[in-house]
Amino acid sequence: MAERDEPGVIGRRVQKLRVDKGLTQRQLAEPTYTPAYVSTLEAGRVRPSDEALRHIAGRLGVDFEELATGRPAHLGTDLRLRLTEAQRTLATGAAEDAARQYAALLAEAERHGLVEEQATALLGLGECGIDTGDLTTARAHFERAEARLADAPLPARVPALRGRAVTHYLAGELRYAVYLLESTLDELNRGGLHDPDALLLLYASAIGPYMDMGAHARAAQAAELALALAPQVGDPALVARMHRSVARTLLAEGRIAEADASLAKASELYRQLQLRTELANCHWMRGYVSAQHGDLARAEDELRQAQSMLDAQRAALYSSQVAVELADVLHRRGRSDEAAAQLHRVLGDLSSERGAVHSAAAHRLLGIIAEDARDTEAAEEHYVRALSLLERAGAAGDLADLCRLLGDLLRRTGRTEAALDAYRTGLGHRTAPGTTTLGPAPAQPPL
Repeated sequence: MAERDEPGVIGRRVQKLRVDKGLTQRQLAEPTYTPAYVSTLEAGRVRPSDEALRHIAGRLGVDFEELATGRPAHLGTDLRLRLTEAQRTLATGAAEDAARQYAALLAEAERHGLVEEQATALLGLGECGIDTGDLTTARAHFERAEARLADAPLPARVPALRGRAVTHYLAGELRYAVYLLESTLDELNRGGLHDPDALLLLYASAIGPYMDMGAHARAAQAAELALALAPQVGDPALVARMHRSVARTLLAEGRIAEADASLAKASELYRQLQLRTELANCHWMRGYVSAQHGDLARAEDELRQAQSMLDAQRAALYSSQVAVELADVLHRRGRSDEAAAQLHRVLGDLSSERGAVHSAAAHRLLGIIAEDARDTEAAEEHYVRALSLLERAGAAGDLADLCRLLGDLLRRTGRTEAALDAYRTGLGHRTAPGTTTLGPAPAQPPL
């Protein structure tokens, strides 16, 4: 239970409830206490013990917590029940509806000073912001959640930290996103805080930024660690629905502790449902690795599985990013028209502020397809747009490769000086596969 109110506030509350009930101070006090004690308590000149408050609450016919804090009976449990409803809404992909639910719950939790429930609502609002692509607002919600949990253990703060990192990643700030994820992983693993859920969330979230920075070895390792940590989930939505129904029944019967336990199970299952987005990233990574090894059929299968999981979650931004990877595989399999159509469809969902690296990758691939069709003007236009996006994001590995493509195109069209400038730019960004300038990889958990 949260901190109780000051003695003066409790005293005034006792007096009002006593008068409303038509009781005298003697009737309220007997048989355990004296009228003088009740008078002193109502005047706010004594801090009542839990035992005294329980006695008075019983005489007044109110809940102990309501008397001590002014909150309606079972408010916290009721709020947690409605937070799981909002989680369910978000897990089914209705992010805008979920955001409205979370906003109302946040206001209620703030009104009653329920800190943990405030943090849960803020995290939900942050996830809604990511799903709808409102990254600035999402980041602000995650920062507020982190502030609410400032005194909590690190594993409890991981969802807020991870959310903040993801907003930076999706905005194209790759290096800072990786710094946040790696430093949190290091603190967890070196400190012996091997919380599987927290670790899974962080490793899965690191895959995308690692890939975009050219740190393929770290991305592959993160994917394998995430999959090793992933819980085995059958159909959590059905089980979660059962726990919510049970919680309602228990709450109606006044069995608060049992209702809270059921709600905790429902909340965990909805969290696992949201993890499908993270697990989709692992299939995305496997598809990328298969493509690099030339196994294009398996790469297409893995990427389509990732895209299907993301579409089911209505994670539009992530789904668009996977679509770019899938288009590359389709192009390499000789289906360039299909690849180009897919790229044009998703470019509307990507920009310099939302998925900058994959927007650049889409333009790069469209440039290659245009070159194959002997349309050098369109190819150059796509390469230049991609170059601008990658320079802003700092995606060194992709930038070096793009400069080579642009340089080759300029050289073939007789613009030698411009080609040399492009090559020089690329050399300045060259990195070896699997490396970054991020320093040592974070410590690993004992699996």
